[in-house]
Amino acid sequence: MADVEVMHSTVEVKKTRKVKKTTTKRRESSDQSGEVSITEMETTDSVNQSLNAIDDKQGGEYTKAMSKDWHSGHFCCWQCDESLTGQRYVLRDEHPYCIKCYENVFANVCEECNKTIGIDSKDLSYKDKHWHEACFLCNKCRISLVDKQFGSKADKIYCGNCYDAQFASRCDGCGEIFRAGTKKMEYKTRQWHEKCFCCCVCKTAIGTKSFIPREQEIYCAGCYEEKYATRCIKCKKIITSGGVTYKNEPWHRECFTCTNCQVSLAGQRFTSRDEKPYCADCFGELFAKRCTSCTKPITGIGGTRFISFEDRHWHNDCFICAICKTSLVGRGFITDEQDVICPECAKQKLM
Repeated sequence: MADVEVMHSTVEVKKTRKVKKTTTKRRESSDQSGEVSITEMETTDSVNQSLNAIDDKQGGEYTKAMSKDWHSGHFCCWQCDESLTGQRYVLRDEHPYCIKCYENVFANVCEECNKTIGIDSKDLSYKDKHWHEACFLCNKCRISLVDKQFGSKADKIYCGNCYDAQFASRCDGCGEIFRAGTKKMEYKTRQWHEKCFCCCVCKTAIGTKSFIPREQEIYCAGCYEEKYATRCIKCKKIITSGGVTYKNEPWHRECFTCTNCQVSLAGQRFTSRDEKPYCADCFGELFAKRCTSCTKPITGIGGTRFISFEDRHWHNDCFICAICKTSLVGRGFITDEQDVICPECAKQKLM
């Protein structure tokens, strides 16, 4: 709500009277309506020659106004030339105006009733608009706004309560308006009272501390981490930096170890069994088939190829003829008890 100053305009209104030459010294002044002054000319038998000349031509009557002496017919309204002798008048830019001309030319029009604000009325003004004192009212509840705080919106004026109810911004936390002088906390297009700008979980005031917004809610750093931060699948603690992902699950690097020997698997080759990770050595020792030739595990890690025949298995490199040592991969072979031999060696052995 705007706190504004209402200007009160006043004009000085004076009145002249015709004065007849006497031999009596007299000066009389009085105030009419608080702003009217009446002055009579002081005359004596020793007045100067120019004053006598005026008296001779005008029958001894003259007008004293604006600290000057005038023929009664010469002191006229600057606008309409009507005589101001004995009339109320208004000075503007050192020129006298009758009341009617002054109001027609210079008086403001009331914003409420569209009538002229005469010299006998108070002129209340705000942003180049003017009102009679009785017309300076709230646009909604119609109470007087004289000497009260008010606000303006779309060229209309409102009392404080009506302005707040219709136009004041409201807190996104409690929905109440922001009173004048209230501290406001803002983030993007949202705003809160200072006490309403708090964590939605623990209700602690955020103030100038860091916070995390999520889905129209505000969280302090601690509550956000507790509720949404990524946690290690093994130790259940928050992963603040680094970490690895295995089967779409997060791990601390130090927690991602071989299930059997606990060696770190981060950056190493590994495989799994029953959803648990194992280093290559442990997996081979515990679960892999063994080569019939070299008896070492056939892990299959890294795309290792192997040959299987009946219940026996060989590394590709170990699948060779027992006699000539030629590779049998992709060739026919003949079993000779526990050995496998190539067809050529089998023929020679039968001869």
